[in-house]
Amino acid sequence: MKKIDVEKQDSVKLYKIRKTLEELSKKSGRGTELITVYIPKGKQLHEIIGSLQQEQGTADNIKSDLTRSHVVDSLGKVVQRLKMYKKTPDKGLVVFCGALPPEGGGPLGSEVVTVWEIEPPKDLNQYLYRCDDHFHVDILKDMLKDDNLIGFLAIDAKDAGWGLLHGDKIEVLAQTGSGVAGKHRQGGQSAKRFQKLREMELTYYFNRVAETTREYFIDIYPIKGLVISGPGPTKEDFINGNYLEYRLQNMIINTIDASYSGAEGIREAFAKSADILGDFRMVEEKKLVEDLFREVNTNSGKGSYGLQEVIEFLKNNVVKVLLITDNTNLHRVEGKCKRCNHLQEEIVERPQVIPKKTEFANNPCPECKSMEVEVNEQDIVDYLELLAAKTGSQLEVISGSAEHGNMLASLGKIGAILRYNPGHG
Repeated sequence: MKKIDVEKQDSVKLYKIRKTLEELSKKSGRGTELITVYIPKGKQLHEIIGSLQQEQGTADNIKSDLTRSHVVDSLGKVVQRLKMYKKTPDKGLVVFCGALPPEGGGPLGSEVVTVWEIEPPKDLNQYLYRCDDHFHVDILKDMLKDDNLIGFLAIDAKDAGWGLLHGDKIEVLAQTGSGVAGKHRQGGQSAKRFQKLREMELTYYFNRVAETTREYFIDIYPIKGLVISGPGPTKEDFINGNYLEYRLQNMIINTIDASYSGAEGIREAFAKSADILGDFRMVEEKKLVEDLFREVNTNSGKGSYGLQEVIEFLKNNVVKVLLITDNTNLHRVEGKCKRCNHLQEEIVERPQVIPKKTEFANNPCPECKSMEVEVNEQDIVDYLELLAAKTGSQLEVISGSAEHGNMLASLGKIGAILRYNPGHG
């Protein structure tokens, strides 16, 4: 059996990159003044800095005063940031920088030069420098796609089905009937002749299945491993007959005895292959959510859900594993009084962020009535990460689009497995 190497990814880091890219793809500059720099792994930073300084010289020729000053400032800021690194990070580095209008908009000239740095989740092998009216985020977006594809084939003598496990979803691709006669012959046919015909039909069917499997799993979706399932001995006959192309034959990671073939068999095989696919994120997430539901449903006192309750347990060091879906879209807004340090905070949905910040900034501090209230916001995952780091809790971001993400959504998109039952004190 083939063992697949899967590089473990940090779900919080991936979430943050995804969020930043979403934000960046919505931004557009007033002219062609937004800078994107992709620095491949192993590339010397002083070379990049040198070529960016050259670009600064070229930018002096830009006719529009405002665009020229924005581009020169942005390039200067990128160079400044790069000088803070001793060397290029292991997988490379991507920097986005540009003069953007303040949140909520503003007049011409009110733009602020902002810079974002992202360490890519996989090895970056290409250099790119662009000065444009938008940021070039596609290369990074492609890196976020899970390329650990696993193929599923569920086969018996009646029908076959193909499925694909990618990232956080199992997808049924197709199914087909075999056209092979059942085992019982019609009256009047000799048993020998019937058997011969059936074998020919089966061989033709197996060749057809092998051809479709090759098309799906080599030509269209290059998989890392193949799971073959089905009831009875048909799947073994298919494998042992070497019908599959040799590359696929070498990719078989498991065969599973199942009650069904076809589309139904794909889902059943996936459910039965958790132990082999333990390294795959979707399986990992499914297990985490099931563990949480087990604690909740058995009333062990070690399952908690609901934002306020979970944050309370987190602050009190009771949380072992914290789960949140990637589509929660909540932000924490805080207003801190510069005079007396009084803190107001509220967790709101994305559209409420600006009104809430405005409210905190335009009203006096409830304690000392000072108008000097400093306002900040952070994504809920950033906030939870800080709390979790203080108490050594494990934070996992779960895909909201998958089945187990929907299960977690039924508990309000956030839940926690606790270290102990806080009710027994």
